[in-house]
Amino acid sequence: MTKLHKSEGDINISARRQTWQKTHIDAQSRALLDEDARYFLKQSLSTPCLNAMRTCEGIFIEDWQGRRYMDFHGNNVHQVGFSNPDVIAAIKKQLDELPFCTRRYTNRIAVDLAKKLAQIAPDNLNKSLFCPGGAEAVGMALKLARVATGRHKTISMWDSFHGATLDTISIGGESVFRQGMGPLLAGTEHVPPPDEYRCVFGCSNRGGCDLICADYVEYILEKEGDIAAVISEPIRSTPYIPRPEYWKKIRQACDRHGALLIFDEIPHSLGRTGKMFTLENFGVIPDIVAIGKGLGGGVLPLAAIIAREDLDVAGERALGHYTHEKNPVSCAAALATINYIEKHKLVDHARQLGRYSLKRLNDMKQCHELIGDVRGLGLFLGIELVKDPHSRERAVDEAEAVMYAALSKGVSFKVTMGNILTLTPALTITKKEMDTALDIIEECIGEIEKKKRAD
Repeated sequence: MTKLHKSEGDINISARRQTWQKTHIDAQSRALLDEDARYFLKQSLSTPCLNAMRTCEGIFIEDWQGRRYMDFHGNNVHQVGFSNPDVIAAIKKQLDELPFCTRRYTNRIAVDLAKKLAQIAPDNLNKSLFCPGGAEAVGMALKLARVATGRHKTISMWDSFHGATLDTISIGGESVFRQGMGPLLAGTEHVPPPDEYRCVFGCSNRGGCDLICADYVEYILEKEGDIAAVISEPIRSTPYIPRPEYWKKIRQACDRHGALLIFDEIPHSLGRTGKMFTLENFGVIPDIVAIGKGLGGGVLPLAAIIAREDLDVAGERALGHYTHEKNPVSCAAALATINYIEKHKLVDHARQLGRYSLKRLNDMKQCHELIGDVRGLGLFLGIELVKDPHSRERAVDEAEAVMYAALSKGVSFKVTMGNILTLTPALTITKKEMDTALDIIEECIGEIEKKKRAD
């Protein structure tokens, strides 16, 4: 029997999910869920579905029974909130003007978006290429690295997620996507992520992070000698947040060994970490950055790579050439999204509210034995639950219990690695709403702790 892996998210066939559904799903919703299961192929993480949505707006989603939930999951597409009026208006306007752009042609709004990305991206990241989704963006980045370097090997991280296509699961590091899939891309070396709390090199026993994990990356670069690129999320979505020195060492190592550095910022770019681009938190400029998810304003799928100007070297190749590469409606949504983020100063808001929220999480940690670690950058926050603070054994069952308890009280979030409550709200969330959500989460943690002691 295939082992159930929970690195990317909660498993959709757990007994606790079925129990929650029995007490929270009415007959009408159950009928729709059954119809969904009849017509969609089943797959881990997404089907069978948990519930049925009727509407979404701002930081909230609403199910068919009229219950509203503060969505701290949102598939990381909701930087500007769901049903953002500026994004919706831009889409409607573009539909009336030019709904599609065929191959060999360009259009005003696509050029405006590429120009805007060049303006907001740091340093000389000035050349873009668009595509429908994040996996395709990562694929384009990999192909560009091959063309630019004449090499094909990569270094990426275990536990990473870069997409669900065969090329992206090859560089990805999650068993739920890779296991049993047969031959993957050749030359995809993997290294442990910079997770100080669970460092496989035992840095906690030496007093804290001493960047052995970064040294290991250079060790592979030197031994292989022909790595095309190191590709990674600058912060892993659990989240793992490395020290700035980590990426500086990796950047220097790539330069010494002729490899490109590719950052996959698809889940958290565009302001979530308190900077427009996540890389700006680390003082390092990659050669290529991939963005997506929230780029379409939480309405339409759109992703992009942004590269150094001197990497414009594949004019005779097709890196992407996707049918909807310069879709004017998607580009209009993206431009409206970026303009909304700037107009409403959501980057600053995410940074300030993130600092406040992280302080609250640290205060919670002092009061709850279940909380082993907390971390965050902007409005990308994580609470790691453990059975024991000394052994650091993952509190998998307890984390799932907290998730469903919080869902019953109106807060939805994702559990990653089996035991980390991952909190990624819309950047439009207010301090009052954040306090309400954190109060609920803390209350649920307390309830599970009390039950655990009673057992």
